[in-house]
Amino acid sequence: MTIRFFRTTMLAGAALFALAAGAQAADKVKVGVFPVSSALPYFVAVERGYFKEQGIDAEMVKLMGAPPIVQGMLTGDLDAGANLVTVDGMNANTKKEGLVYYMSLYGQNKFAKMEQFVAKTGLNAATVKDIKAASAAPKKIMSAPGAGNMAMARAVLGAVGMKEGADYTLTELAMNLHTDAMKAGTFDFGYTLEPNATVMNSMGAARTVEAGVVSKYIIGREEAYAYMAGGAITGKFMKERPEVAKRFSVAWRKALKDIEQDPTTRELLKGNTFTPPELAMTIPLPRMLMIDQLSVQDKKDFQKVIDFTIQSGVIKEPVDTGKYLVVLDKKASS
Repeated sequence: MTIRFFRTTMLAGAALFALAAGAQAADKVKVGVFPVSSALPYFVAVERGYFKEQGIDAEMVKLMGAPPIVQGMLTGDLDAGANLVTVDGMNANTKKEGLVYYMSLYGQNKFAKMEQFVAKTGLNAATVKDIKAASAAPKKIMSAPGAGNMAMARAVLGAVGMKEGADYTLTELAMNLHTDAMKAGTFDFGYTLEPNATVMNSMGAARTVEAGVVSKYIIGREEAYAYMAGGAITGKFMKERPEVAKRFSVAWRKALKDIEQDPTTRELLKGNTFTPPELAMTIPLPRMLMIDQLSVQDKKDFQKVIDFTIQSGVIKEPVDTGKYLVVLDKKASS
C-alpha cells in the first residue's frame, strides 16, 4: 500500500466519520402540529432552515386539535406543540403539574383574525347578538375541536344571552370538515378558525358574522388580544434537554420575526394547512409573540381568559398562568 493511497483512504474515512458525526449531532424534537394558520411558525422554521442551523431534526406529528397534542405530551410522544390552545394547555397543568409551558403566544382579535362565528348562506346576522333571532331555535352550531374552543364558543353565545339546549346545540367538529359542513347547510352557524373562515367566505359556503369574539365578549375590549394558542414545550423536554430546548426556541424566534416582517411567509400555508393556493396570501394571522415580547397588559388579558374558563368550570382549579410562560433563549432576546 503506498503512502499516497493510505493518506487518501484516511482522508476519505475521516470525511465519512465527520458526516456521520454531523448526522448524529442533530437532536430530534417531535412537534404536534394542528394544521391551521397559527401553525405557520413551524413551517417557516423548517422551510427556512432555522431548525437545521440549530442542530435540530424537527419531526412533525399532524394532529386535529389540542386534545391529541396534550395527550402526546402526556405520554412523552411529543416534545412540543406548534399551536397548542392555551385553555387546554393550562387545564393539562392542573392535572399534571408542569406538563406544558409556553415559549410564545398568539393573540387574536378582529384585526388579527383567528376565531370567528360564521353563518350559512341565507341567514342574516351582523353580530353574534343577532344569531338568536336569525332562525328558528334551537340553532345548530358547530365548533372547532377541543375543550378550549368549545368553552369559548359557549361563553360568547352566553354573553349575548343564548342558552345551550333552549337556543342552540353545539357540536364539536374536526377542522377539515368545517367548510363542507357549512356548504352542505348541515349547521346554521359555526365557531371556526382560520384559514377555514376565509375559505368559506371565498367559496360562498358561509360568511363571517363576527371575528375577534373572545376579545370583545370575554375580555371586554375589542382591541385587546386574546392569547388563545401558542408555541408550547413540555416540562420534561425543558428540564431534561435544556440546551436543545433553548436552540428550539432560537429557531422559533427567527420564524416569528420572519412572519412579522415578511408577508410571503403565508405561502407556506399552501399544502401544510387547509388553504387553497390562490388564497394563501389573503389569510389573516394572529399576532405572534415570544413571551418576553408580551406587555404587562397582554399578560393580564391572558390571565383573564383563563380565569373565565375556571369560573365557567372548564378548568377545575385556579391557575397562575405566569408560572407556565418561559423565556428559554435569554441571550437571543436581549
